[in-house]
Amino acid sequence: MMESRSEERIVDNHCTLITGASSGIGREIAKGLSAERRLILNGRDEKRLEETREACSSPERHLVWPQALDRVADLQRGFTELLARHQVRVDSYVHCAGTHKVLPLRSIEIDYALEVLNTNFTSAFALMSVLVKKKVNDQKLRSVVFVSSIASQFGAKGMSIYAASKGALDALMRSLAVELAPDVRVNSVLPGAIKTEMTKAIFARPEVEERFKRDYPLGVGEPDDIVHIVEFLLSERARWITGQQLIIDGGRTVNITA
Repeated sequence: MMESRSEERIVDNHCTLITGASSGIGREIAKGLSAERRLILNGRDEKRLEETREACSSPERHLVWPQALDRVADLQRGFTELLARHQVRVDSYVHCAGTHKVLPLRSIEIDYALEVLNTNFTSAFALMSVLVKKKVNDQKLRSVVFVSSIASQFGAKGMSIYAASKGALDALMRSLAVELAPDVRVNSVLPGAIKTEMTKAIFARPEVEERFKRDYPLGVGEPDDIVHIVEFLLSERARWITGQQLIIDGGRTVNITA
């Protein structure tokens, strides 16, 4: 009897690592991928990670890795130990972790700036450097998706550090796409405004809702809009796509009438 694709992944002990999986888009990506893939779910809150795991298909298959990504000094050692302890290897990686506050430059303290840069960018570099080590991951890595933002492409008040961190992430993606080819494909997804539990309060403000109606030709996005494109980029259907920034924003960035 032929094994299903998901059963083959369990036997082979191959996993998909998802950072930022405790809520928002990261949680939805985990739920969307869980039927076909064994997952390593990362976030800083273990309780919420367990909630994500329980919301996934076959929750007993998936691993929870509670680890704050801004603590980069501990990150590589902790991740290496996790892979060795569970005897798993990572064939795909989705970096969805992110932190963000709208703050003017004069209000940004250096410690906060470093927290944003470490969580959004430096942690992705640190984890990638582990995943490409032969002794640690046996050259299993095949596809990577960084969840960036349209903020990396355009200016906005109060977004300087967040935009800089996402811009760095996209630059890392382009260089790694060249360096790691042909074995590993690396791409970025750049979402616009997405409705999640975390953004619900923002969308509830009438002036924001009115602005989004004006600025987004196709309206604001849902988490599934990002889930579907991540699924595609991780799959063999995207075998000839690497080094690309895919903007998923309902037409926001091409709308010059606003």
